[in-house]
Amino acid sequence: MNKIPTNVLQFAGEENLGVYKMFADYYNHFKSLNGDSKAEFQEATADGVKLTFSEKEEKLNAALKREIMRVAGITSFESFPVATWSSHPTLQWATFAVVSAMIDMILPQSVMDATSAFAEVRNIGWGDVAQFTVKPNELFVVSKSSRLGKRTTELHKWYSGQVSVTPEPRQMTVYVSLMKVLDGKESLAEFVQVMIRSFEHSLALDVYNAFSTAMDTIDATPVTGLKVAGYTQAEFVRLSQAVRAFNGGGNVIALGTQLALSKVLPSNANYRYDINSEYTRLGYMNNFMGTDLMVLPQLANIAVPFTTSVPDDRIYFLSAGSQRIVKVVLEGSTLSWQDDTYDRANLMQVSTMYKSWGTGIVTNSVAGIMTV
Repeated sequence: MNKIPTNVLQFAGEENLGVYKMFADYYNHFKSLNGDSKAEFQEATADGVKLTFSEKEEKLNAALKREIMRVAGITSFESFPVATWSSHPTLQWATFAVVSAMIDMILPQSVMDATSAFAEVRNIGWGDVAQFTVKPNELFVVSKSSRLGKRTTELHKWYSGQVSVTPEPRQMTVYVSLMKVLDGKESLAEFVQVMIRSFEHSLALDVYNAFSTAMDTIDATPVTGLKVAGYTQAEFVRLSQAVRAFNGGGNVIALGTQLALSKVLPSNANYRYDINSEYTRLGYMNNFMGTDLMVLPQLANIAVPFTTSVPDDRIYFLSAGSQRIVKVVLEGSTLSWQDDTYDRANLMQVSTMYKSWGTGIVTNSVAGIMTV
């Protein structure tokens, strides 16, 4: 369930949150239709009548139009033709102010859902800089002593560090026909959904790249290092127990794409699995040698069609209870600006959306990596 961000609550007011909750439900329904089994959405009305995705979209577009009118302070929309309203500056502002609030309603939770295994998401105000405290991941030395008198041994103290993550602005420019949106000929709900997915993809790619870069710097010393080239059952278990031991005994997960996790199999050549087995159904095992396996969602590589961005030859060992490796900072609310309705012969408007975020490696956690 999506939490209501503070800026969305401030923008809409408690009494007007219904349409934003409708959009969150619509977006989760869309994700479910596209394979996200964990997405929660309303399947039926209070009377038990099943709600289809197309019905939700139709109702949402009507609710969005009412919300835009409320924000613009317009109470008599039917008094003038749609073409007349489409050039109304206050209506233009209200439309994209509502769109920005919709983006802010979904994006933070969406990123958390996709990267929660290794990333922590924090929202800050415009112009702020996020400060993260890193506490030492170590124990004090315990020494043997004599029974004779008062003695001191090697002196120890914990010193915490601080790391700053500064967001940087990103922007996305799109065409939109406000006239067609207001007339119901184009779906505003679908338009916003695509914009959110675009921001989500770009942000997730930044998070994965930061994570992958950090993991590739891990020590690769043979036998003792936490970076191993080539899968073996023995090294899989060694990495898992080493990460567990140096993170205070917390549970360890092995994180990788579905293809990478499919390589994790017992070393016994007599191992067999039947057609109903977990490996056949999922493509990997949920747990191997006491370590939970978790799929890292794959990302499309937009620059090279039909290729993917997340490496399929790496398995990452992380302690679920320790400090997340990547810190994601979202700055302020989504901003936008639009040109005039009559700047183009086709009466299309250009809208540029601004969203600011930053990623950084801030952790005291010990992790491991294995190439397969």
